[in-house]
Amino acid sequence: MTQSEFTQSVNLYSRALQLHALNFTKDPDDANDLLQDTLVKAIRFAKNFNHGTNIKGWLFVIMRNTFINSYRQNQRHRDRIVQVEEISSANLCHSATSNHAEHRFAMEDIKNALNRLPAAYSVPFIRYFEGYKYKEIAEELGIPVGTVKTHIHQARLLLKKQLKQYKTQ
Repeated sequence: MTQSEFTQSVNLYSRALQLHALNFTKDPDDANDLLQDTLVKAIRFAKNFNHGTNIKGWLFVIMRNTFINSYRQNQRHRDRIVQVEEISSANLCHSATSNHAEHRFAMEDIKNALNRLPAAYSVPFIRYFEGYKYKEIAEELGIPVGTVKTHIHQARLLLKKQLKQYKTQ
């Protein structure tokens, strides 16, 4: 088969290839690109075509393989590129390194705030924070359970006021 006969045979099926490409890509521009790539490959490998073989089937196989290969290539490319939705603060928390100095400053501020509390409030609060029950704290300090609850509540209010810069939105 001569080059011109081959080209005429390919042109005969170009409309069917165009529709087939549209089925693959679902986009007219991408379909035109796929058709062009298919025709370029068909012409480049015309010497591999055996006369008497179904040229239409051969062209459709080239198109299918071209589509699959380009799909895989695009998929690998998309996997490397970060999408905007993936750059949310929630996702960055998992991937970003933490700043330990920031936590150290916060802990220093909490310690300073606790040291500024009156002893009557700080001792019950710290004991409660350590896991002691109200009754256990009351027995240790020799004060009523209601007073322990009040002192813990007052300590929370004072700490909240002193550490307001750490309030989360």
